[in-house]
Amino acid sequence: MSLKLGSRFNRTYTLRIPFMNGYYNIGIYYDKKSTFLLFQVDPDFSETTEYKHNIKINMFKNLEASRFCETFIELHNYRKNTLDISNQFNKIKPEYTNDVSFVFNESVILSKVEIDDGREVYDSLTIYGLTMTQLMDEFIFIITERQNIIKRLGKKVVRTSGIQISTNPALTLMDEYHQERKNKIFKSEDFIKRDTIIKV
Repeated sequence: MSLKLGSRFNRTYTLRIPFMNGYYNIGIYYDKKSTFLLFQVDPDFSETTEYKHNIKINMFKNLEASRFCETFIELHNYRKNTLDISNQFNKIKPEYTNDVSFVFNESVILSKVEIDDGREVYDSLTIYGLTMTQLMDEFIFIITERQNIIKRLGKKVVRTSGIQISTNPALTLMDEYHQERKNKIFKSEDFIKRDTIIKV
C-alpha cells in the first residue's frame, strides 16, 4: 500500500534492516525546513515465515514514553534563546553498555548554515540503531534525530522520534530489565530515606 504524504514532507531516507530470517524496509520521511518526521515500515519476509505475525512495531513521538529508552538510554534536554533540544540521544546508560549495542549510526547533512555571529551550524538528520545484545536478531530500536536551523532567528531546534520492532520474547526480556531497574531505584530511595532519619 502506498503512503500518501502531504506537502510538509519532501525528503526521504530508506533503511533495510535484517530481522530474524527476513528484513524490514524503513522509510524516514522528513521536511528540509522543519523537524517533522514520519515512518513507513514494510516487512520483507518469505510467505512461510511464522515470525512475521508475532512481531510488534511501536512508534514514539516522545522518547520518554518508550520503556526501552527509560530503561537503557540517557536523553538530553536543553533550552535557551538559540537552542531548543528535546529528548536528544545522549548515551547508553553506563550500567547497560554490555546489554545494549549499536547496530548503526548514520548522518545526513542537509545544509550548512552560517548564523549572524559567524558560527557555522548544520541542518541534519541523524539515525541511531540499537539492539539488546542477547536477542540481536529479535529487537531493534531506531532513534531519528532532526536538527533544524531557523536562520532568521539564529536558532537550532532538535527533535527526536523512535521506532521499535520486537518479538514477544524480546519484549519480555526488556520488561525484566525494566523491572530490575525499578527495583534498584526503589531500594536506593528506601535506603536514602532510612539513612536520613535522625535518631534522638
